[in-house]
Amino acid sequence: MKTRSQKQTDLDALKQEFQTAKNVFLTGYEKLTVSQDFELRKTIRGAGGKYKVIKNTLAEKAAEGTAAGDVVKNLAGMTSMAWTDGDPVALAKALTKYAKDNPSFTFKAGLVEGRAIDIKAINDLASMPSKEEIFAKLLWLINAPAQRLVTAINGVGRNLAVVVDQGVKENKFKS
Repeated sequence: MKTRSQKQTDLDALKQEFQTAKNVFLTGYEKLTVSQDFELRKTIRGAGGKYKVIKNTLAEKAAEGTAAGDVVKNLAGMTSMAWTDGDPVALAKALTKYAKDNPSFTFKAGLVEGRAIDIKAINDLASMPSKEEIFAKLLWLINAPAQRLVTAINGVGRNLAVVVDQGVKENKFKS
């Protein structure tokens, strides 16, 4: 059994994580084997996130006064928490893929950028492109008009060279 001071330390640590984490996904992990849990933790670390098994009452107390307060209320069953300060799409994709491979792993709720989201929104988030893909598409859109302009400018010079070359071949120019 933990002493009261150890429990208070755990509560303070969890409260700190709820205050600093921008993106939190609450999940159920009923009937996961040790190897499946190891794979889950490895997947979450690969997506830039952290993972922790939490007690429902402790989470409820720790989330009071934070953005996660409404999300954590009325939790039941075995609950775990995956969170990240980075890209929520990458973590949502990793968790969704893992949930498809392991049906005993389920979503309960989520918090993205301080806003509570439901299970459907988590799946929608997982289907979005990552930040890197969005930035690449945006840069392509910015760069495309410049490329077209350069192509058009080069086309004028190329066309002039073709006309002069044909004129020389057909002896249209007199010297």
